[in-house]
Amino acid sequence: MTKVSNEQKPIRVLIVDDHAILRDGLKALLQGEPDIEVVGEAGTGKEALKFIRQFRPDVVLMDISMPDMTGLEATEVIKKGYPEVKVIALTVHESETYLKRMMQVGANGYVVKRAAAQELTTAIRTVMRGGVYIHPDIAQQLVSELTRTRPSRQEQQKQLSEREWQVLRLIALGYTNQQIAERLALSVKTVETYRARIADKLGLRTRAELVKYALQHGLLDEEPIA
Repeated sequence: MTKVSNEQKPIRVLIVDDHAILRDGLKALLQGEPDIEVVGEAGTGKEALKFIRQFRPDVVLMDISMPDMTGLEATEVIKKGYPEVKVIALTVHESETYLKRMMQVGANGYVVKRAAAQELTTAIRTVMRGGVYIHPDIAQQLVSELTRTRPSRQEQQKQLSEREWQVLRLIALGYTNQQIAERLALSVKTVETYRARIADKLGLRTRAELVKYALQHGLLDEEPIA
């Protein structure tokens, strides 16, 4: 387990699933982690939205298939209204199709329900650090598809400058423009300019497309940017 300093606040988690037994199991699992606090639970997407409006959790564990409002619909609303809230899909669906749809609406992670407990806590901590977490088996499916048409590094360099590659990687990892500016010692306006150039050069508009492109080009496997 991870130790928490006196100054560090625990990660506040909301569990969203229409099965009470599963919610209880997740609560019991996460209560053993000193840096994670379950602050609420919801049985539907609409209940989740009400909770988020009032309590603003750090991370939402979101089931996809629910009555009333699906996890896809709820995630899209959450990310538009509260972009700082991280959303991790927690689902039985092990399809690349569902992964792409969740990433398209703004999800920060994707974990399957059969995963080990340690994977879930790793996913929570990863997205809180600004990263993207994808269940390894599904990530491998996506990488296999993308690498079949992966261009050479020389071809890549013809399109983007080194700084543009750095900005693209941080965007794909979930960083905001402000966070990228601080990380690279740039102004927010400069980051916005780089982002526009990347979009124009590559034709990438959504974060889901950026994540796919970053995976295709191995950007998420590189050493962290200093």
